[in-house]
Amino acid sequence: MASAQDIKLISILTCPECGRASIETMPTDACQYFHDCKVCGAILRPLPGDCCVYCSFGDVACPPVQKGECCCG
Repeated sequence: MASAQDIKLISILTCPECGRASIETMPTDACQYFHDCKVCGAILRPLPGDCCVYCSFGDVACPPVQKGECCCG
């Protein structure tokens, strides 16, 4: 479990369709269920069992998961 100062807010999302990587700032107060790839237009959605696109396609899990909390009920 990470402390507040250890929580990372930047994640690199990689599109599974075209491989584009983008540096994104994660929200601290909500899950992000969708992300539009700026190159191929794919709409990223969480994979089964993941709470958000950062947990599925990012190099860093979302802030609630980093804290050891359940992100989305």
